[in-house]
Amino acid sequence: MQLLLLSNSAAPGRGYLDHALEEIASALDGARRLVFVPYALADHDGYTAKVATALEPLGVAVTGAHTADDPAELVRGAQAVFVGGGNSFRLLKALHERDLVRAIRERVAAGAVYMGSSAGTNMACPTLRTSNDMPIVQPPTFEALGLLPFQINPHYLDAEPNTAHMGESRALRLEQFLEENDVPVVGLREGTWLRRNADRLTLGGIDAGAILFRRGEDPAELRPGADLSALLREEPRFDSAAHAS
Repeated sequence: MQLLLLSNSAAPGRGYLDHALEEIASALDGARRLVFVPYALADHDGYTAKVATALEPLGVAVTGAHTADDPAELVRGAQAVFVGGGNSFRLLKALHERDLVRAIRERVAAGAVYMGSSAGTNMACPTLRTSNDMPIVQPPTFEALGLLPFQINPHYLDAEPNTAHMGESRALRLEQFLEENDVPVVGLREGTWLRRNADRLTLGGIDAGAILFRRGEDPAELRPGADLSALLREEPRFDSAAHAS
């Protein structure tokens, strides 16, 4: 299984996907036909055109899944699938409605490269539960693609010690998730990504790195280059509250 899971698709002062273009080229490994899944945003044509422009220097031909009468059939013939960011709830609803959950799972298991950014990275997890997004629509289930046996929180933000914000920090929200679910969560800071090649999983990107949350443990800082392959052997347990009933 070949996965490239980006925390974000745009970086300050850089063009769309520019910060990860070398990693994308490496992950695609010669694939030249890519199906882009644009359903996380409302403007499917504009979003697909943006991706096509970004990947043009790599010689990659981009087709929007929305242009096909049967998007699932289009995905089944793809060399690579890229699921873009936006609203995770809207995206997951569209994937289920178009039979793309099954189609993407099967195609990636058969060898196609899966790329995700932000919401598309959320989709690679077992469930939507560690998204940052507002539920602007209601998907039929929170079950996502399950290409990994653990959860990811893209765009992970560290608490600002001097802020006047009185709401929950991202870390606190993930700790609350772990009170109800026994599943590791990788918080991917901006500019970082996870790369899966078969049974090997590594952290890439900028020095900010990532942070790993586990139930009953202090969060652990992760540096770029970290081998996280052990996470691929996890057995997630959802709705498994740590507190007494």
